[in-house]
Amino acid sequence: MEEKTIEREVIYQGKIFDVEKHVVELPNGGTSVRELVYHNGAVAILLIDEDDKIVLVEQYRKAFESMSLEIPAGKLEIGEEPLASAKRELEEETGYKAESLEKMFSFYGAPGFCSERVDVFVAKGLTAGAMNLDEDEFLQVERYTFEEAGELLASGRITDAKTIMAIQWWQLSKLK
Repeated sequence: MEEKTIEREVIYQGKIFDVEKHVVELPNGGTSVRELVYHNGAVAILLIDEDDKIVLVEQYRKAFESMSLEIPAGKLEIGEEPLASAKRELEEETGYKAESLEKMFSFYGAPGFCSERVDVFVAKGLTAGAMNLDEDEFLQVERYTFEEAGELLASGRITDAKTIMAIQWWQLSKLK
């Protein structure tokens, strides 16, 4: 079932991802072309504060020219461990520090063409502090109750996959 790369062309090498075109040999002996995006990976953090509210960040997303309401997240630096990245991103984007960060799950958002794996953590024992955003990062921190988060999902206000999965995980954990 594997596809063997028989030809590889680097199309683009960027700050966040690289793009390659591969000619592959298929399991049946035929060939096909694969256009692939290589990404170092990312982390995302589900924060539930002392008032049992979810902490989300709202920011403009150029890819779809609109504001997006999401759990805090960011890319892994080269050689950085996901847990270290989650701690860094948590503080940078929200100002919060966590007593503990526990990995919930990992996923590939677009496995048909992209290697980005997102590791999702839940933060517990939060202490508020000052945000430390990157110079090109502009966002606002928002807090929502369990019920409000469900309404935001149902209304289509939240469209980000990592946020939808994290909120659904939170909803399922409330059922236990």
